[in-house]
Amino acid sequence: MAAVSLVVVCLLLGVLLRRLGRLPDDAPAVLNGYVINVALPALALLHLHRAPLTVDFIVAAGGAWLMLGCAALFFALLARRWGLAQGEVGALVLTAGLANTSFVGLPMIEAYLGRDGLPLGIVVDQLGSYLALSTLGLLLAARYAGEPVSVRVMLRRLCTFPPLLALALALALRPLPMPEPVYALLARIGDTVAPVALVAVGLQLRLDSIHARLRALSLGLAYKLVVGPAVVAGLCLALWDPATPAAELARAVVIFEAAMGPMIGAAVIAHQFRLDGALAGLMVGLGIPLSLLTAPLWLAAVA
Repeated sequence: MAAVSLVVVCLLLGVLLRRLGRLPDDAPAVLNGYVINVALPALALLHLHRAPLTVDFIVAAGGAWLMLGCAALFFALLARRWGLAQGEVGALVLTAGLANTSFVGLPMIEAYLGRDGLPLGIVVDQLGSYLALSTLGLLLAARYAGEPVSVRVMLRRLCTFPPLLALALALALRPLPMPEPVYALLARIGDTVAPVALVAVGLQLRLDSIHARLRALSLGLAYKLVVGPAVVAGLCLALWDPATPAAELARAVVIFEAAMGPMIGAAVIAHQFRLDGALAGLMVGLGIPLSLLTAPLWLAAVA
């Protein structure tokens, strides 16, 4: 699958470039800055402007918020018992609490559930994962980084966070047609999110640090691949009666997206807030390939 190849190749390129010393030490910060300020906003504008917004779609986006909120509680409760540092907890909350519902999730939806599931997957990605990252995720990152979390400071951060501004602009422009050349331009820019972000993660991916972070990494992967999807699946199965094929598809998409590996954008935010960047990189670098095996199991279990 193209998504799998992209993950592997770009991560390896990042590792290779670091080992060869072909990029400056601040290259990850520069690449992450491009993703946050240019590529992610383009992706939000591209998808949210056209995606249908039915009641089922809006409700489905709540799965991402649920996972992130539960992750914050889960790791806060375990932090003292397991001796986790604040930077480790913050990195785990972001990367384990938010799934890669975009460049991995959308191709996986198309492969396993068909193209009919893509519009819902896009809404889950934009109004769920990225909006949660842009708001609650930003608050949590600041809190674990020890930065001021006053209402005034956080409102300023939220109101100047480019992906969130792009989300608001996309919603405001929905009644207006957007020229096809503009869509084509946004698509080309949005396509750079995955390779650029993955190369940045690869530059920070140090497998020799697995041993030092094995405890935190094990907890993070356990939540991302098992506990988090189980919470979302349990709630969907209990409260969402698939009375129609469309509702059944929606439930499957929500659970499938929750089971995807860690969100790259979350690792970018963790790095920007100077949380444990190495742990965030390991979560992405190991969690995404593992989720390609575990996510289909979740889909089969709830089908």
